[in-house]
Amino acid sequence: MLKMTKIYKTFNRDTINEKKAIRSVSLHLYPGDFVTVIGGNGAGKSTLLNLVAGVYPCDGITGSSIVLGGNDITRAPEYKRAKYMGRVFQDPMRGTAANMEIEENLAIAYRRGKRRGLKWGITKKEREFYHEKLKILGLGLEDRMTSKVGLLSGGQRQALTLLMATLKKPDLLLLDEHTAALDPKTAKNILQLTYELVSGQQLTTMMVTHNMRDAIKYGNRLIMMDEGKIVFDVSGEAKGKLTVEDLLEKFEAVSGGEFANDRMLLA
Repeated sequence: MLKMTKIYKTFNRDTINEKKAIRSVSLHLYPGDFVTVIGGNGAGKSTLLNLVAGVYPCDGITGSSIVLGGNDITRAPEYKRAKYMGRVFQDPMRGTAANMEIEENLAIAYRRGKRRGLKWGITKKEREFYHEKLKILGLGLEDRMTSKVGLLSGGQRQALTLLMATLKKPDLLLLDEHTAALDPKTAKNILQLTYELVSGQQLTTMMVTHNMRDAIKYGNRLIMMDEGKIVFDVSGEAKGKLTVEDLLEKFEAVSGGEFANDRMLLA
């Protein structure tokens, strides 16, 4: 479903602030893979997702390519890639339009990749469809479909964003620390909802997380990054047997130093 080959990304090239964020990363994701991505500060986790999404262009290295579902998107701009992907950001405020109603937000998401016209915005059939989908969240939003999204809490908005990202099945779902800004109880609920939506639709997913327990618990594959490279890639039964201590030992073995990401350790 996703094939990244020899991807590099350098920020501020040829300046005193030059930073090699991604170094020769090659990664294959198969349909239905749920991959969790972990690593220390500055390891390149979010940059990797942003390269896939098209937020940043990758360095023009011969042989570098990003192919999604058979489509070469290496040079495609972000807006052209959007029709293939669902994305949920760390900030709950980024995934929705606050001044629009819940059903209007869902209507925008439902039309991802389609041509816009001048016909009626939301049909009765669509409204019934959104009502049923909102029930999945268990937040009572199906009875508040005409409420402005800006009136919702951060957790409610993140749940809505997750639903919007998967309303029309994407080729790839990108989750960039999408529970990091939430309180522990809400984060747990959002992760459970994530699991249900991903497993229910067999979505190919990449989830960046700072929580090592979550990285082990969720998904069928785990990737660890350090200094812009993939240093550990484990899946299946071997992943299921991992512990946090195993991950810390692995990190120290491949990086030659102690794991120093306070947020991940505290989590």
